[in-house]
Amino acid sequence: MTDRYFDHLGARFAQRIYDSPKGAIRLAVLQRDLQQWLPALLQAESPLRILDIGAGLGQISSWLAGLGHQLTVAEPSEAMLDAARERINASNPALPVRFMQAPLQDLAAQGERYDLVICHAVLEWLADPAQALQQLAALVQPAGALSLAFYNRDALIYKNLVKGQFKKLRKKPLSGQGTSGLTPQQPIDPRDAMHWIAAASLNCLATSGVRVFYDYMPEPFCSNSSLEDLIEYELRYSQHPAYQHLGRYLHWWLRPATTLD
Repeated sequence: MTDRYFDHLGARFAQRIYDSPKGAIRLAVLQRDLQQWLPALLQAESPLRILDIGAGLGQISSWLAGLGHQLTVAEPSEAMLDAARERINASNPALPVRFMQAPLQDLAAQGERYDLVICHAVLEWLADPAQALQQLAALVQPAGALSLAFYNRDALIYKNLVKGQFKKLRKKPLSGQGTSGLTPQQPIDPRDAMHWIAAASLNCLATSGVRVFYDYMPEPFCSNSSLEDLIEYELRYSQHPAYQHLGRYLHWWLRPATTLD
């Protein structure tokens, strides 16, 4: 297994994810979470030094730059990095934004540390996610934080269960096949992720689920629901203890174990 990048899938991501209710819900939940969690890092209203790894088309980076923070945007795909640069520059950020075409491994080797590291929907596309957590931890300042979102293997199992796809659960690996699909090659078991986080000397201080019910809604209920209602109720239940673990993605707020909160 090798790391997967998205030089040829940017348009599909834009159409299937970013330009759909799935993307709008994901963005709304991630932004709400960060609005809740970021104040723990802010001191005297100074801008944070933020690294967005695997930034995709730059939605989160554009939003954070608009809040006045100092962004470094890293993305191994040239096509997606160009799209992120166009989006972010069009928003006229208050501070200059640094763009880097680089994978996580190259960033970790540089030895630079940040107040906040963003790593959303990256871990599940890597050959060695456990090692990636070690590299991510090395990029975080001792008093900083890591915003980690990953594709939830439990949610993929549950989706197959409610659809009655028992043959698929028995015979096929729960992963994307080939190089053209959008199902990750290595959905993450949350229990494995907790072990990797502990091994990287990180603590998980807050959690949230992304799309805790939308991905399970049958038609015609999906199409007949307004985006406003979908976002309202996804936000309402994304941190509920009974539902957040059903999120297609899990969003965790991680801080170095030495940090006193």
